[in-house]
This record gives sequence, C-alpha cells and structure tokens, in this order.
Amino acid sequence: MPDSIGDAPLDDDFTGRFDRVLHARQHVGPKHLGEPAPDEATLRALFAAAAAAPDHGRLRPWRFLVLGPAARERLGRAFADALRERDPGATPEQAAEAHDKAFRGPVLILAIADLRADDPDVPPFERLVSLGAAVQNLMLAAAARGYASGLSSGRAMGSHALRTAFELADGEHAICFISLGTALRDKPPRPRPAPDEFVRWI
Repeated sequence: MPDSIGDAPLDDDFTGRFDRVLHARQHVGPKHLGEPAPDEATLRALFAAAAAAPDHGRLRPWRFLVLGPAARERLGRAFADALRERDPGATPEQAAEAHDKAFRGPVLILAIADLRADDPDVPPFERLVSLGAAVQNLMLAAAARGYASGLSSGRAMGSHALRTAFELADGEHAICFISLGTALRDKPPRPRPAPDEFVRWI
C-alpha cells in the first residue's frame, strides 16, 4: 500500500476524511443551490482537479464553459428556442419557463465533450469516460471545500439552438451542466449499492 500521493503523506485521518467526502457527495439540483458559491480562485482549483482525470493519448477530449450573466441569458434564449424546435405549439408561458431554467443556481458550467480527434487508439467512448472522470474530480474537489453540486441535462443539449449559442464545432457535444453552490436544504443520505451487487471476483 502506498504511503503517499505525490508529496502528500497518507494517514488514517486523510483516508477517513476522503471517504467521508466521497460518500457524502450527492446530487443537489440547481434550484436548491444558493450562496455562498465558489469564487474564481476556487473554480480554478476545481478545474485543476478536473485536469487530473485519466486521459488516454493526452487528447484532453473535453472543455468547460463557466456561464456568466450574458451567457446565461444566451442559454435561456437557447432553451426557449430548443423547446420551440421540438414543440412548435409550445405556449409563451412554457417558453418563459424554459428560459428561466438558465438562471437557477449561483454557478453554472457547461461540460463539452470533444470527439473530433481522429485517433483509432482512443475511441469516442473512452473520451466520454475521461470527461466523466473530470466532472467527478471537479465535484469531489467542490465537496471537499464544502460546496454542493448537481448535474443536469435534458433534450435541449443536442439542439441546434444550444449548439449555435455556444459555437460548438462538428464533433463537439454538450453533455451536461454542472451547478455549484451551497445546498439550501438538507437531503437524506442517498442509499448506495453494496459492492457485492455489482462486483464479481473471478
């Protein structure tokens, strides 16, 4: 068993704290997140954690957009337009509700997968795994600093409206949003499956 990670020594207290953060982290939806939220310096630390994700071929097959007020307004319009794309009969009230979803939660990040690289040794599913690892690293780093997080997606992710709003290139895909902040209400612990439910020793 290693006794350090890089220059950081491992001990029972470190391992216990890590396990508590890992098992306590759970989804908190954006409408249940408020201030305080990570500032820019903290967000940079969270993205540094994301950069530690496994990355076969060093392709960095993902990027993140931190959406400020103007970008959120652009997102709100894209949500409303995406609704009208798939439902031309949507009412103005439904379009307004879709628009307002862009303003939930104090910090909103768009995670984008880049599947453009023509490298047969790193198929698309591996690149998506890398993005998932980067997102998990970011959320665990946020949890270690006392912040709550949640992932959200929906039918607008692949819409022409959203792709145009954020200038996604061919081969790039909007995968999910990451919301960060402080939980506005307590959630009961989420039940987790026991390892024997999904692991076989062979």
